[in-house]
Amino acid sequence: MHDWIKEAPVAVTVCDKEGKITEMNQKAGEVFEKRGGLGLIGASLLDCHPEPSRTKLKNMLAEGAQVGNAYTIEKNGVKKIIFQFSALKDGKPDGLVELSFQIPSDMPHYIRK
Repeated sequence: MHDWIKEAPVAVTVCDKEGKITEMNQKAGEVFEKRGGLGLIGASLLDCHPEPSRTKLKNMLAEGAQVGNAYTIEKNGVKKIIFQFSALKDGKPDGLVELSFQIPSDMPHYIRK
């Protein structure tokens, strides 16, 4: 993992094609501190997600994620964007990357031409 990713203000979690967490940056360790933080490296990413998310992730691992999976969540009054996409090796799916970052509740939206 590049140094700038290690300290980025975005949670970055990477898993292999079996769903085993192989990398987490500092922010991901903080976000998932109650579940074990950086100690989750080596654990199953699937165990960290409830249904139906678990099944969706299993499918993404098996088939690859051509365009990724994006959604927003709100927990304890904090809104976040989650984006999951295939980690590629030689152009083929080799696991998943999950990015998670906080967004302001009043985030502006612009339509550009």
